[in-house]
Amino acid sequence: MATTPITSTDTRKISAEASQQVASLVDNIEKVIFGKRDVIKLCVTGLLARGHILIEDVPGMGKTTIAQGLARSIKGTFHRIQFTSDMLPSDILGVSILNQRTSDFEFRSGPIFANVVLADEINRTPPKTQSALLEAMSENQVSVEGLTRPLPDPFIVLATQNPIEYEGTYNLPESQLDRFMLRAHMGYPGEEHEMHIMRRRDSHTHLDRLEPVLTAEQVVELQNLTGSIIVDDSVARYMLAIVQGTRDSEYIQLGASPRASVSFFEACQARALVENRDFVTPDDVKEMAGPVLSHRILVRSRDGNPIASAQARERAIYEILKQVPIPE
Repeated sequence: MATTPITSTDTRKISAEASQQVASLVDNIEKVIFGKRDVIKLCVTGLLARGHILIEDVPGMGKTTIAQGLARSIKGTFHRIQFTSDMLPSDILGVSILNQRTSDFEFRSGPIFANVVLADEINRTPPKTQSALLEAMSENQVSVEGLTRPLPDPFIVLATQNPIEYEGTYNLPESQLDRFMLRAHMGYPGEEHEMHIMRRRDSHTHLDRLEPVLTAEQVVELQNLTGSIIVDDSVARYMLAIVQGTRDSEYIQLGASPRASVSFFEACQARALVENRDFVTPDDVKEMAGPVLSHRILVRSRDGNPIASAQARERAIYEILKQVPIPE
């Protein structure tokens, strides 16, 4: 059932309505993804912070389902792009076609023009096509044939990739990875949840029956509210110290960029809203450090070469968290 829009000027009422809306979104997605509430909250956090999400894991973990569940829970447009090795940038952005009746060229928009875009197996397409997403993800617009075309609001890209399959794939360059605010890892479900998944007769039926709980307009209101979440100066300096730690560490070859600092700040604000608070805590910072920063760094091996392993990157962020003092 759809929730009411945030209209009151009463701070407490706004907080209550926002909390109810966010909770209904998380609960709705959980109807199709069991035992992964933390991952669902992470995806909702990315949506509220106007960020894009990279979901990594082996096949069959529910990467596509969680993206579809988020899209279906929002009453907006949804397009899925199945990336392949022969895909061209125009297949994503769109192309102008000659209208035989008017003798004019008409632009036919590509699948990037949607509120929620699922970029499935993004590492299966060549870098030229991957780069077609760069402007869209950073500017919420695309340039096609010399014209700039705005994308819908809200706009979020959820990309999936298999991190252990290398044949026929193209690694995402650092510039592309930096456009993703968050990196999520699904992981195996617990025994009871997997039993429930096994006993479902048809998972697609559950997904088809999923009803939207928020409109696109309500999502935009929540995104605007996210920017007003309070961040104490001591907490902001704690974030910055962690980012600086990635640049000073002798074990990290490439530290987090200033764009990462901004994403870190915004993700922590969104995390606080998801947890029903109007202020950011150090715990929010610790929870968001890995998802925001780990895919933005390169870890140095003993012989000096960079290590692209996600586990190595996460360990490096964990070590920095242990070294940076927590504000009281």
